Amino acid sequence: MKKYTIYQIDAFTVRPFKGNPAAVCILPDEKGDEWMQAVAQEMNLSETAFLLPKGNDYQLRWFTPTTEVKLCGHATIASAHVLFENGLYDFEETINFHTASGVIAATTNNGTIELNMPLIKSEDVDVPADAVEATGLKPIAAAYSETRQLILVLGSAEEVRSFEPDMKKIAALPYVDLMITAEADDEKFDFISRFFSPHTGIPEDPVTGMAHCVLGPFWQRRLGKSQFCAYQASKRGGKVWVKVADDRCFIGGKAVTVLKAELLRQD
Repeated sequence: MKKYTIYQIDAFTVRPFKGNPAAVCILPDEKGDEWMQAVAQEMNLSETAFLLPKGNDYQLRWFTPTTEVKLCGHATIASAHVLFENGLYDFEETINFHTASGVIAATTNNGTIELNMPLIKSEDVDVPADAVEATGLKPIAAAYSETRQLILVLGSAEEVRSFEPDMKKIAALPYVDLMITAEADDEKFDFISRFFSPHTGIPEDPVTGMAHCVLGPFWQRRLGKSQFCAYQASKRGGKVWVKVADDRCFIGGKAVTVLKAELLRQD
């Protein structure tokens, strides 16, 4: 029987049980979509990443408990962490992940993993009345991304932290994801955010790398700078480094291994 080892990694943190947990499974050979979806449902984390060797690189796919997604940052940080930590790559090497969103390169710098990810553009829009009604918030601005995510800008960081979502109402909104964000009130950070995606089986994601591919260029327009230290203010919380460059967004974070397990049944 072939072995299927699964790791659980907390990404965007150096402390266990903080940041965003992701499962990472290195496949010895190809498995079907139904099997991967079943494993992701069994792991019941926001994302389970599946790695398949592809020459000197890896094919990478991401599954929530309910669906496959085209882009995920924290599970990619977790995947790179597993490969670097287990000596499959030297720390000075680059890992190329072949994904549904193109090739994502991962490198390390003093223990921080940096991903070269697609930049996701957004346009400013009027604050949607349905979002105000569903959230009870009073946004000062809004934007809509090319990948159907709604950004609501709040007047203070405390409004972001204290927001209590009604997931049924958020799930009824016609947006793939909802992000709320504000300028930070802590000098260590530039902006803070929270991320909700009940449509993909993730009510609130603890720390979302993909969201910062949207928020990075969004805050670049508002603040006139290209490098940020951001904080995602979920209960677990996590720090994300963001650098905007042309049509790419560089996302950086640390990670820690929490557990290693082996699937005993693969049927």
